[in-house]
Amino acid sequence: MTEHLSSPTLSALVDGELSTSQLSVVKEHLDSCPSCTSAALAAALLKTTTAKAGQRYTVADGFQNRMKSLIAQENARVVNHEQDPARSSMNTLRAWSAFSGWAAAALLLVVVGLWSVTRQNAAHTAASLAQQTNLATEISDLHVATLAANQPLQVLSSDRHTVKPWFQGKIPFTFNLPEQLPAGATLLGANLAYLHNQPIAQLVYAIGQHRVSVFVGAKSNGGKDSDLFPGPLPPQHAGFQISGFTTESLSVVAISDVDRARFTGLINVIEQAQK
Repeated sequence: MTEHLSSPTLSALVDGELSTSQLSVVKEHLDSCPSCTSAALAAALLKTTTAKAGQRYTVADGFQNRMKSLIAQENARVVNHEQDPARSSMNTLRAWSAFSGWAAAALLLVVVGLWSVTRQNAAHTAASLAQQTNLATEISDLHVATLAANQPLQVLSSDRHTVKPWFQGKIPFTFNLPEQLPAGATLLGANLAYLHNQPIAQLVYAIGQHRVSVFVGAKSNGGKDSDLFPGPLPPQHAGFQISGFTTESLSVVAISDVDRARFTGLINVIEQAQK
């Protein structure tokens, strides 16, 4: 898929109406198209905001009784119309004035509520996007620093039985390395890195002449959230591809300038090794 996703496709995605095959195609497109990713996020935000607004604001106490009173007044107007048309017209005007006032107040309440919820969600979304962008910048900086460093990796080995044990006692979590890598991919070694003052593992692979950094961190809050790697991260940043995955206890983010297909193939193999 080379063209941008259509509005009906984005709507079907947000509403969960895509088939498995359609969802796979759309997800693949979103991984490589920041514009459509932003459009999908905006559509999801609009749906969430509308749903929350509809659940948050209810009819005020006494509104039903006031409506019954207005209806009773209107019925009385019909009965008294033949007796005093002029007086009936005045009562009708007063009744509709009262109804219009309450309707305007209710409409204003809904509008203000929608604006408030939208503003709060927009602020939260902006803060989340800023956090994700900052993280992508930090990860790319670590990757570039590794490529530019004159010194070798802290553990220099293509043997997973050497690299994995090297991290024992250095990080408060464990992970697995795949037994077999995709064709053309090689494990070069690893570094002990730090992100937000917390230790993480940086695995370095080679795919042809390209280098791939795979950062592995532990989830916080008992595995429910990840302060280190909030997602979803942008699929591209500063000319690098970014991808990753999470498990019950780990968050993994990878970065490289290799082509997307080979990059994704390596990440999938690493993800399978954690199962």
